[in-house]
Amino acid sequence: MKQPEKRSLKKGLKTLSAVAAIIALSFASSAEAVEKLEKENLKLGFIKLTDMAPLAVAYEKGYFEDEGLSVQLEAQANWKVLLDRVINGELDGAHMLATLPFGTAIGYGTKADIISAFSMTLNGDAITVSNDVWAQMKPQIPMKDGKPVHPIKADALKPILEKYKNAGKPFNMAMTFPVGTHNMKLRYWLAAGGIKPGFYAPPEDTSGQIDAEAILSVTPPPQMPATMDSGTIAGYCVGEPWNQQAVFKGVGVPVISDYELMKNSPEKIFGVTKDFAEKNPNTHLAVIKALIRASLWLDAENNKNRNEGVEMLSQKQYVGADYDVIANSMNGTFEYEKGDKRPLADFNVFSRYNGSYPYYSDAIWSLTQMRRWGQINEQKPDAWYLETAKKVYRPDIFMTAAHALIKEGKAKASDFPSDQETGIKAPNADYIDGVVFDATKPNDYLTKFSIGLKGKQKVVGGKVVE
Repeated sequence: MKQPEKRSLKKGLKTLSAVAAIIALSFASSAEAVEKLEKENLKLGFIKLTDMAPLAVAYEKGYFEDEGLSVQLEAQANWKVLLDRVINGELDGAHMLATLPFGTAIGYGTKADIISAFSMTLNGDAITVSNDVWAQMKPQIPMKDGKPVHPIKADALKPILEKYKNAGKPFNMAMTFPVGTHNMKLRYWLAAGGIKPGFYAPPEDTSGQIDAEAILSVTPPPQMPATMDSGTIAGYCVGEPWNQQAVFKGVGVPVISDYELMKNSPEKIFGVTKDFAEKNPNTHLAVIKALIRASLWLDAENNKNRNEGVEMLSQKQYVGADYDVIANSMNGTFEYEKGDKRPLADFNVFSRYNGSYPYYSDAIWSLTQMRRWGQINEQKPDAWYLETAKKVYRPDIFMTAAHALIKEGKAKASDFPSDQETGIKAPNADYIDGVVFDATKPNDYLTKFSIGLKGKQKVVGGKVVE
C-alpha cells in the first residue's frame, strides 16, 4: 500500500516542480518584456470626451500593466494645450483629433512631426443647436409619425441664417480646434446645405471666417452647452457627452450625428511625436498593444461591456459626466429632441469594421478638407496627399502589435485587416450629400463641391482667386 503513496508523492512533487518552472518562466518572460522597454513610466493626455475610452479601459483593466507599463492618465484643458505638451515632451502621447497631426505636418499653426499607429474611434460626434434655433428649423423638416425625419440637412438652417443676416446679427457656431475633426464635420454639413462656413488664408488670416455665412469659432468641449445656453453661440459640433448633456439640461437639440453625416469616419487617434516613437519603439508598441486590447473589449459581443465602460468614464478623473448622460450614446442609442431616443448601434465604434487601423484613405480625406477650406492654400498634386498621409499614419506599427497579440493568444487574426491591406479604402458615397470620395483622386474629389477651393484656386486679400 505504501508503494503507490510514494509514486503519488513523487508524481505530485514533479507536478509542483513543473508548475513552479512554468511560473518562473512566466515571470522571467514578463521581466524580459519589461527590460526591453525603453521607458516604463508614461504620462498620457486626453480631453474629457467619451472617445478617450480606450485609454481608460487599458488602464482600468490592467492592459498597460500587462505590457510592463506604468501609465498616468491626465486630462488636458483643451486641444492646443494637449498638442503643445506632446510636442514639448511633457506628455509622452495623447488622445488626439484625427485631423490634428496633419495640421502639424503642414505647419498650420504649429510645425511638428506627430505619428499615429492607432485610431481610437470612429464616429462619436453630433451637431447640436439651441432650443430657439431648433424651434425655427422644425417647420422646414419633414415629419413621420410625429417625429422629424433623419438625417436632418443644413438646408433647414438657411431661413434662420437669413433672419440673422437681416437683423444684422452674426450666426455663431462652435467647434473645438481649427484643424480638428469637429471643424471639418461642421463645415461639411453646412456646405452640403448650401451655407458657406468661411475660408482660411494662412498665415495672414487664420480666423476661417472669410466670406462666411455661419461664423465658426473655438470653444472647449465641456463649456459648449453653457456657452450655447448663454446665447453666445447658436450651435456646435462636438463629441460626447456634450451633445447629450444639452438634451439632459434642456438647453439644445442634437440635429445630426456624424454617423449620419459621414458613416464610420475616424474621429480620434492616439498620437506621439516621431522622435518619441523612434527613441522608444518597444514602449510605443506596448502602448498600441494595450490600446488594441481595450478597443476590442469595448466592442466585444455586441457591446456587452459598454455598461462597465460607462461606469469607468463617469469617474471624475476621466469624463466625469453622469452615468445616464454617457450611457445615452455609448449603449447603442442616441437622443435627439428630448424623448426622441433612437437606435444608433454604431454611434461609437472602437474596433468594429477595423476601426482601430489607421487607413491612409482616411488621412487623405482629412487633407482634402483642409485644402477645401484654405488651410492648405495652394494646389497640391495627388501624390502629395498620399505622401503626407504616410508621414503620419503608421499601419505597419499597428500590424506588428496585432501580430504580437495574436501570437500571445490575446486577439484573433479575424480581429484585424489582412497582411495584404493597402490602407486605401474603396471609393464610397457614405456622405450626406452623396458625393463619392476616391482617395486615389483627391483633386478630382474637390471639384465635385460647389462650395470650397478646387484646382488652382486660393484665397488672397479676402477673396477666392484662380
